[in-house]
Amino acid sequence: MRLYTNTLAIITAGTTALLFLQTSTTVTSFTIISTPPSITQPNAATHAFLKTSTRLFHAPSATTTASSSSFIDTELRGQAMKLHTRAQAPKEGKAEEAPKPQEPYITTHMDYLKFLVDNQLVFQTFEDIVNREVLQPELKPFVNTGLERSQRLEQDIQFMVEEYNLERPEVGQSGIKYAQLILDIVEEKGKDGIPTFMCHYYNHYFAHTAGGRMIGKKMASLLLEKKTLEFYKWDGDLNQIKAKVKTSIEEMAASWSREEKDQCVNATAAAFMCGGSLNSYLSGGRGGHH
Repeated sequence: MRLYTNTLAIITAGTTALLFLQTSTTVTSFTIISTPPSITQPNAATHAFLKTSTRLFHAPSATTTASSSSFIDTELRGQAMKLHTRAQAPKEGKAEEAPKPQEPYITTHMDYLKFLVDNQLVFQTFEDIVNREVLQPELKPFVNTGLERSQRLEQDIQFMVEEYNLERPEVGQSGIKYAQLILDIVEEKGKDGIPTFMCHYYNHYFAHTAGGRMIGKKMASLLLEKKTLEFYKWDGDLNQIKAKVKTSIEEMAASWSREEKDQCVNATAAAFMCGGSLNSYLSGGRGGHH
C-alpha cells in the first residue's frame, strides 16, 4: 500500500464546481462555476441563479449539419447552449460570463473519492430505474446499454480506499439529493415522468463520456500516476454505444406529444445543476460531506 501526496490544483472562487464544454467530439474548454445552494426542480430563483452563475457541465454533441428532425440535436442541445457564455460558444452562447477565479484550490485524493462515491449512487439509481417493471417497455432500450457505470465505480472506490489508505466516506448530500430527485420523478409520475427522467439520463451519461473523460485524464495525471480508473473505460466502441443510445432516445421522443417534449427540455437546468453539484468536490465544495 502506498500513500501519495501529489494533488490537483483547480482554480476556484468560493464554493465552485469544475464543469466543461463539449463541441463536436472534442472537449475544448473548462470553466469554473458557482455551485447551487441546493438541488431542486428549477423555480424562479433557480433560473435566476442559472442566468448569473451556472455554466453547463456538458452540451450534447452536434453533427456538422444537425437533422431538423433530431430532438436531441435541435431542442435539447438548443436549451443547453443557452447556458453557455459567448466565450464558450461564440455563435450560440447567451449566458453571462462567470467571475474570474481568485485563488487556486488543491484537490486531494479524498475530494476525488467523495466525487466517485456520490457518482456511484447516482449512476446506480439510474440503472435501477431503467430496470423497473412498471416503466417497461418504454425504458427497456436503456437496460444494459454498455454505458452503465455503477459497478466500475465500485471497483474504483475500493482501489482508492486501499491504495491511498483512505476511509470510505458516506454519500454526501449532492449525491443523495440527485438520486432522490430522479427517483421522485418516476415514483410520483410513473410513466408520465419518463420525458423528464430521460433529460437527466441523457445529459448525465453523455456528460461523462465527454468532458468527464477529460476530468478523468487530468486526475489520472496529477493524482493517480496516470492510472485510468474503470469509471473512464467502456467495453467496445464508445461512439457506437452512444450512437445506439441516442437513436433509442430519438425514437422515444418521436412518439412524444409537444407537452412531453417540453417537459424533457425544461428539465435541462436541473440536470446541469445536479451534475455541477457532484463536480464541486473537485474544487473544494463539500457536497454535503462533513
